[in-house]
Amino acid sequence: MARWSAEQGPRTEGPAAVGLPAGSPLNGGREDELDQRWAKSELDRAETSAELEDIEIAALLEAIYRFYGADFRSYARGSLRRRLRRRAELEGITTISGLQERLLHDRACMERLLADLSINVTSMFRDPAFYRAFREKVLPHLATYPFIRIWNPGCSTGEETYSLAMLLSEAGLYERTRIYATDINAGVLAVASRAVFPLEKMREYTENYLAAGGDRAFSEYYVSGYDGARFDPRLARNIVFARHNLASDSSFNEFHAVVCRNVMIYFDVHLQRQVHELFYSSLPRLGVLALGGKESLAFSGREEDYETVDGAERIYRKR
Repeated sequence: MARWSAEQGPRTEGPAAVGLPAGSPLNGGREDELDQRWAKSELDRAETSAELEDIEIAALLEAIYRFYGADFRSYARGSLRRRLRRRAELEGITTISGLQERLLHDRACMERLLADLSINVTSMFRDPAFYRAFREKVLPHLATYPFIRIWNPGCSTGEETYSLAMLLSEAGLYERTRIYATDINAGVLAVASRAVFPLEKMREYTENYLAAGGDRAFSEYYVSGYDGARFDPRLARNIVFARHNLASDSSFNEFHAVVCRNVMIYFDVHLQRQVHELFYSSLPRLGVLALGGKESLAFSGREEDYETVDGAERIYRKR
């Protein structure tokens, strides 16, 4: 390698080394400019990719609606995007368009996606304060009816439904009550109708039950077996499990109470308003609407049409 020596004259660096005039930007400035151009190019590509994925998602949801009749077009996009990406990854597919092709030609893939899109986070007497409020403030009102109809949309695997059945049983109202428990997912409805739940959950459920004001031994409601905790069949006697899509199906009866908790948080504002209209039309005057802790009547268009029974627990009565 050639070495520089003092006899060769002063060593030239910077702009002069490449024949640039003294006032030209340094090489570092040039590199900064290139970095900025590269970063902008990457940002443009990312924005284009996100825009393309939005188009793919819209096309997939439209295809599902037109071919299967399931309407997810107004679900909140953030949660929907994550679930679609996860299903594509599990199917070994790299694009949303690829997922669309698969599910249109493979009904089993559609069933798997349907399970992904269903909201299945549930437990017995979840949020005990709600059940205590329902026991103390709603059941006395329901007791004034000769026959009681309750709708529990988004029932998932049935834990919430059976919790309501226990409350009604302990209040002496269950024999004159019919609970309609609905969900879009046939798989979770099949689980709910079996009334068998994991044994390891019983301690948690017992604690929830007692915190909700239960005064019996929770173990009286189930027997332990190899397949789990099998709940008393009499609790299911007045429950109707059926498929129903809140996004596309209409009301099918008049109900004295609608208990739909932590379902609408997955909907966009437009669909939330639509579902609120569905509930409003399903309730008679003085009918009760119970929502989840992160849900409310705000922006429903029906804020003035209900009175508050328990604001903290999101329980309302139709005026």
